[in-house]
Amino acid sequence: MPRYIRSYTKGATYFFTLVAYDRRPIFCERDFLQAFRESIKQVQQQYPFEIIAWIQLPDHLHCIWKMSTDGTNYSQCWSRIKRLTTQACPQYHLPHESLSQSSIDRNEKGLWQRRFHEHQINSEEDFIKHIDYIHYNPVKHGLVERAADWNHSSFHRYVKSGFYSADWGESIIEFSADFIEGLE
Repeated sequence: MPRYIRSYTKGATYFFTLVAYDRRPIFCERDFLQAFRESIKQVQQQYPFEIIAWIQLPDHLHCIWKMSTDGTNYSQCWSRIKRLTTQACPQYHLPHESLSQSSIDRNEKGLWQRRFHEHQINSEEDFIKHIDYIHYNPVKHGLVERAADWNHSSFHRYVKSGFYSADWGESIIEFSADFIEGLE
């Protein structure tokens, strides 16, 4: 079994991708969103981190967190958030016959893909590229025609702050194949 080596730098900024189990389109359901938000708030009280950007799509999400300098471990944060959300959402649990034996052995319920992708942001250019990717993602996936039309996003906060104009993302934004390959 491969051993995943992750970067844990105190105070660093990270981009994350998390995916629903079997790409189930449950992440934007109202009750799931509510449970997920409450789980994040609960974990943040114990393990502080700042949410810089966020996009929640039906079957996956992307976000950027700035970790605290106290050594908060983002893997532990995600594990707790996923567990709390799973416990609060039994309506989305899959029956055992729909799960792999490995998932059953690990007491997984079919809400989350087991692992997640992380990338440590390494420059201002890298940061801006990831912010843009996050906010353009619902357009990229054909869910809306403009970034402003997607509600489950930090895009609107960025418009209010002046980072983006309200019409940003109406035209096609290109990302290199190498960049995209490293994200999903």
